[in-house]
Amino acid sequence: MPYYVFKITPGPTEMIKSLELQQHFDAYKDAKAFARSMRAQLGPNDNMIIKVIFASSQLQAEERLQEHREAPILREWEK
Repeated sequence: MPYYVFKITPGPTEMIKSLELQQHFDAYKDAKAFARSMRAQLGPNDNMIIKVIFASSQLQAEERLQEHREAPILREWEK
């Protein structure tokens, strides 16, 4: 399964995001290096996120990125 690198731009609400596929790779090492180089090009005022995701297809990757995820529960000793 390939690794996909997406540029995510926030939309008008938190549930709506703009996903733009940048590239896909067969090896995680290559995807990670590409994502790092893209993040290095972002300026301090850019409000986009670069993410690497592992999925069987581009459609599955987009669906997983659009999912709403609960915030993790912090334990007392993690604060």
